[in-house]
Amino acid sequence: MHDNEPLRQIEHWLARFNAALARKDVTAVVALFEPEGFWRDMAAFTWNIETMEGHGEIAAMLEATMGHAGTAVFRRDGTAEVVDGVTESMLAFETSVARGRGHVRLRDGRCWTLLSAIAELKGHEEKRGPQREPGVEHGARRDRRTWLEQRSADAAELGFSRQPYCLVIGGGQGGIGLGARLKRLGVPTIILERNPKAGDSWRNRYKSLCLHDPVWYDHMPYLPFPDHWPVFSPKDKLGDWLEMYVKVMELDYWTSSTAKRASYDEAAGEWTIEVEREGRTIILKPKQLVLATGMSGVPNIPRFPGADRFAGEQMHSSQYTSGEGYRGKRCVIVGANNSAHDIAADLWEHGAIVTMIQRSPTIVVRSSTLMELGFGPLYSEAALARGITTDLADLKLSSMPHRLMPRRAKKVVEEIAARDRDLYAALDRVGFMYDFGEDATGIHCKYVRRGAGYYIDVGASDLIADGRVGLRSRVAVERLSENAVVLDDGSTLPADLVVYATGFGSMNGWAAELISQEVADRVGKCWGVGSSTANDPGPWEGELRNMWKPTQQPGLWFHGGNLYQSRVYSLILALQLKARAVGIATPVHGLAKVHHLA
Repeated sequence: MHDNEPLRQIEHWLARFNAALARKDVTAVVALFEPEGFWRDMAAFTWNIETMEGHGEIAAMLEATMGHAGTAVFRRDGTAEVVDGVTESMLAFETSVARGRGHVRLRDGRCWTLLSAIAELKGHEEKRGPQREPGVEHGARRDRRTWLEQRSADAAELGFSRQPYCLVIGGGQGGIGLGARLKRLGVPTIILERNPKAGDSWRNRYKSLCLHDPVWYDHMPYLPFPDHWPVFSPKDKLGDWLEMYVKVMELDYWTSSTAKRASYDEAAGEWTIEVEREGRTIILKPKQLVLATGMSGVPNIPRFPGADRFAGEQMHSSQYTSGEGYRGKRCVIVGANNSAHDIAADLWEHGAIVTMIQRSPTIVVRSSTLMELGFGPLYSEAALARGITTDLADLKLSSMPHRLMPRRAKKVVEEIAARDRDLYAALDRVGFMYDFGEDATGIHCKYVRRGAGYYIDVGASDLIADGRVGLRSRVAVERLSENAVVLDDGSTLPADLVVYATGFGSMNGWAAELISQEVADRVGKCWGVGSSTANDPGPWEGELRNMWKPTQQPGLWFHGGNLYQSRVYSLILALQLKARAVGIATPVHGLAKVHHLA
């Protein structure tokens, strides 16, 4: 293929695409897509996060949105290239109210995948670069307020004499990242954090915890980690970064604050939320409420018979802090995913006698292998050297519809299985149940489907394989006795400590606790795409349920996930909130139906 041929193909397709959009010729637009092509929109046309699959869904979306989106114009943004026989390019575009970024893939002259993601609202751009605030008024005048005086006055007003437009519950990386986006957009927002300091949600986790995702994947919005930052962030180092970030970004961040109850006044279009802050009750009345409590809901704590008679300690993995004090103690971990492995290794390092109970198969992948084959192409020093910045990597990753993820993932899984066959043989020998997912699509698909069921191996697999950490698989807990865990095969495990590494419920569990079970059921299950695999029941939905987009409960939003998702989707969510704050019409196309309550 001639060097200019990819550019020619992209420009030719864009010219026809723009002409058809200008004529509002839905039939002509749809004809430019493959019959089973994809258009993934992130709030630019649909005011939703939605993937249209095939001509019928694309046509229906265009018929519904062309009127309010105005004449959209797309252009190539950067070069074009051929990857695995597919011509692709980054895009930029405009609608009547927004500017956006995107990505297109062409096969034989027709569109296979198109991404359109909102990037900014016209007339409501962030004040950055040439539009940045001056920071001071030069000249002399009386009663001048310094930056600190003005900042202190604003903080004293918000939530008292002046109500926030948005309340974000949860001050971890998700709430902080969203708060930074909203601050830059001028949306009055309060972030509630129940701990005494920003970053404590990480500091309070078990001492040995480090992120399993690499630094290039984990940057916060606006302020990337410096280039000496370690590849894997220790939890206390990350906590300190988040505390610094809150101060530098001047967020209205209320620590030692807990939302006790909330109710929505549909007629007024606002929430009434009772907040307990440092022993004082405060009533807030925001228009928008965001639950940014992570991707997980309330901890799943099994209720085994005899638990009330067990003489030792019992705790959920979220309550575990350190193996200190357990030397020589008999410790049983119920569960076999990431937290279970990390806690097992920490207890072993502190001299405990550890046994893991594995009830179902776990995906296991060595960290070094996942770094190279999973993250490496987009998030690594090698990727940066090829010109793939985090911004470009985010667009490329966002451009792939969830429907297509499994077929690509299978190729990576096949290479992982071949490269690390020694690891899997060693696990086989001790009876550890591992797989690569129900359809052999690996960690990424399982994360999207259920957010659990895997372990990124940073050392604990060797402890299990050579017997330093005991393993009981293909069994379940029947009951607890005074000093042991009794299994359903009749055997017992003497125990001084039982750790329930049994995961979490859906995020709408927080809505049930804070608002009502009725509202939790109205919005339904959070997370999962409807893959019809374990813990992700169908029908196919194509996007993560209820995440970062409108829900069936007006004014209620969910924000969670890993640092990558917080960075990417905080912008999409913030712009949806900003549009509503300034009165831009936001007709939602494809508001998801509720198929599962939790």
